[in-house]
Amino acid sequence: MTNPEKSRHVEIKDEGDQTVAEAEVTTASGPEGTVRTSMHAKDAYVRPGYRASLVDAVMDLPEVQASDRVEAAIPYGDSESLERLRERTEHAQARAAGATTLFDANVPSGGGPAGDQAVGEQSADGEQPGEA
Repeated sequence: MTNPEKSRHVEIKDEGDQTVAEAEVTTASGPEGTVRTSMHAKDAYVRPGYRASLVDAVMDLPEVQASDRVEAAIPYGDSESLERLRERTEHAQARAAGATTLFDANVPSGGGPAGDQAVGEQSADGEQPGEA
């Protein structure tokens, strides 16, 4: 029997080509359904914008766009990632689970409100329009 799930690793790099944030994204084969992701920064003190860039890179993956729902695990207290996920999804719910925040939401068709501001998978400057 073949494995029906596919996994992808996404990284955001700084100006020095060092990985500052990363995610694992798992999708079931075929369109629609639920995509699961685990996101985190490599260091607790990364420059503002990198976490949002990671969310954008994950949400812009074709397999995520083809899914109906997203389930994300992010470190508890990572308000930048949580806020960006809320901006990029619909009908979001978040709950604490120990040192992790579990996030469930619908993936909007058409990429959501931040679709035009997305950062590529390989690198990011860390600054998004409207980010503090």
